[in-house]
Amino acid sequence: MFHNFHILSLSSYAFNLFFASAGMLSSLVMFFKFGLYELFIFTLFSVLFISFAWGKDIAMEGLSGYHNFFVMDGFKFGVILFVFSEFMFFFCIFWTFFDAALVPVHELGETWSPFGMHLVNPFGVPLLNTIILLSSGVTVTWAHHSLLSNKSCTNSMILTCLLAAYFTGIQLMEYMEASFSIADGVFGSIFYLSTGFHGIHVLCGGLFLAFNFLRLLKNHFNYNHHLGLEFAILYWHFVDVVWLFLFVFVYWWSY
Repeated sequence: MFHNFHILSLSSYAFNLFFASAGMLSSLVMFFKFGLYELFIFTLFSVLFISFAWGKDIAMEGLSGYHNFFVMDGFKFGVILFVFSEFMFFFCIFWTFFDAALVPVHELGETWSPFGMHLVNPFGVPLLNTIILLSSGVTVTWAHHSLLSNKSCTNSMILTCLLAAYFTGIQLMEYMEASFSIADGVFGSIFYLSTGFHGIHVLCGGLFLAFNFLRLLKNHFNYNHHLGLEFAILYWHFVDVVWLFLFVFVYWWSY
């Protein structure tokens, strides 16, 4: 029966994803404290598998005709609320950063950044990552424009996913070569908290784009109906904007 209300069927995905995510976060404690990475890898793949299966079922709902324009309006409102919650999350991180940076305490030598700490050169790897992310924003916009013009956007989507993976690899390299850790005072904590959570968002956004690329290859989208891809593009632009603030303040201004 088709109607204008989105009535959810019984599903265990939310329950399973909650416990898989909780297990993944708990396994991070085991990894950082004891170096045990096997449990983290298992729970990470569990989260990815459940997310993929859940997304596949949602895609099948749309292809079956359950996602009419009224239901799609509900999805749009939900995504707007989700992006706003992400904005508030990073707003809190930047609030903490400026609270520590604008009025440095005596224990930090009353200077920002802390005296004697060798920071990451903003015009090295961070600048490269900025170019990578801005380029990915261009390619994903190119893909969207091509789809709206009823043209192929395969090449631009592949390039976007490759740039997302490249950014993640460069970020990991930066962490491995950094001379300070998350335990090195308030700056180290805020640096790894802000850039680390942004890196997680880049990873999730890249997987979201890759999932929609697979749907694109299966002809799930057309120029008039591609809501899932639009959500991934919106999320990716949000990730781009957050990085610009991180680069300007956490890397450049603190250097």
